[in-house]
Amino acid sequence: MDRETVIAYDTGAAVFAKDWHEQPAPADLHALVKSFFRPAGRTADIGCGSGREVAFLAANGFDAIGFDASDALLEQARVRYPKLKFQTALLPALAGLAEAAFDNVLCETVIMHLPRGQIEASVRRLLAILKPGGILYLSWRVTDGADQRDPHGRLYSAFDGGLVREALDGAAVLLDDEVKSASSGKTIHRMVVRRPS
Repeated sequence: MDRETVIAYDTGAAVFAKDWHEQPAPADLHALVKSFFRPAGRTADIGCGSGREVAFLAANGFDAIGFDASDALLEQARVRYPKLKFQTALLPALAGLAEAAFDNVLCETVIMHLPRGQIEASVRRLLAILKPGGILYLSWRVTDGADQRDPHGRLYSAFDGGLVREALDGAAVLLDDEVKSASSGKTIHRMVVRRPS
């Protein structure tokens, strides 16, 4: 994970959490989860931030746990949702997460914060923690041209979907599109894939 990005999230955790929780609910994401994820399955939210989607998953019957690189964001999540589970984990390694451990993996607008050289390894690792036949929802904010940093110092890597597709190792692609996020209003690329059985 890009260190400056983690520092930005640690430094501004309370402000970011407030902003995310005041945004409109991401109805488009929620519809895809309900349509594609294995019902009531063990589900990891990688890059869970302040826990909004972990709470949605838990409320909809999923055995959900959130993971994030920012300890300060995880503290925000624990304060907001004290009955839910949150742990530290950083892409691409996701140290401590066993292979084939989850029915579903959600990774919403996270991988664009990685240096380009870590993206393929991260996608492979996200697939590896899925059980055979498990479902991965993966999205990233689209950045055209060169890599950018926002005023907070967060990295937005510029890459296209081909880089991600190369890392999918034979996974079945169920959805592959670009849309405006219902929550943030930014253009995001979304993929839903199934790990081979």
